[in-house]
Amino acid sequence: MDILFLIGGLLLILLGANGLTDGAASIAKRFHIPSIVIGLTIVAFGTSAPELTVSVSSALKGSADIAIGNVVGSNIFNTLMIVGCTALFAPIVISRNTLRKEIPLCILSSIVLLICANDVLLDHSADNVLSTTDGLILLCFFIIFLGYTFAIAFQGKKEDEEEEEIKQMPMWRSILYIIGGLAALIAGGSFFVDGASGIARSLGVSESVIGLTLVAGGTSLPELATSIVAALKKNPEIAIGNVIGSNLFNIFFVLGCSASITPLHLTGITNLDLLVLVGSSILLWIFGLFFANRTITRIEGSILILCYIAYTVVLIYN
Repeated sequence: MDILFLIGGLLLILLGANGLTDGAASIAKRFHIPSIVIGLTIVAFGTSAPELTVSVSSALKGSADIAIGNVVGSNIFNTLMIVGCTALFAPIVISRNTLRKEIPLCILSSIVLLICANDVLLDHSADNVLSTTDGLILLCFFIIFLGYTFAIAFQGKKEDEEEEEIKQMPMWRSILYIIGGLAALIAGGSFFVDGASGIARSLGVSESVIGLTLVAGGTSLPELATSIVAALKKNPEIAIGNVIGSNLFNIFFVLGCSASITPLHLTGITNLDLLVLVGSSILLWIFGLFFANRTITRIEGSILILCYIAYTVVLIYN
């Protein structure tokens, strides 16, 4: 039953995110909102909706380790596994702007989370907690990141006036998609967390391990699918933008919202997990900066995948 809850919940989340995104994008297009704005807000939210749904549902149900493990695990999975798999299909060329600004911003987000989650070490507190204040600080970072993204996007828009085609539906269908999508996200999130918690209990492993592996991989499926399809269509550079955008969204917005709603106590998430998160972003930056002329090659992609497998083995062994 737990496995059925997990799979059924994930399917509902993916369907719900898709329906909500299509419905909202259609209504936005009807009111003549530029495609670039729709892409940066509604579509970006749509691909991160699984992480947001699972983390907020987990936080409300008192499963803080699944809420935090989901974000930390998703970001590690995105950086090591998704970029690695995409590079195996086609080498990824990274733009100078991404190397100078966006990947360093990704490293910064991981360091901010590492600092916020180390109350015992830094403040000599009884335990490590992502407090409401920490959540609000992360949301402030998210607003700054969103402002930067809009500035870059509109600058690019002036240079390249091509618009992405967005399917417009009748108003009643758009509203139905939004309501149905939200309902599926809420129900799916509840089922998914119940299933994940049940599996953790029955296997005798901690919720943090389930959150960092099974839940993280499941909620990262939209990013994995998008990146591999982009590589097959000879647009592998989309994978880097997809991964960095998702990672920043996860830490600043998903964890920011979850911690703002209710403080998250870190019991099973250790500094090893947070340091792997920081290290994976730094490794991606080093590969792009120093080797093969701003390109993630197949060999480097293989190294990223091996690093993820090694981390998972250590996690399960511990």
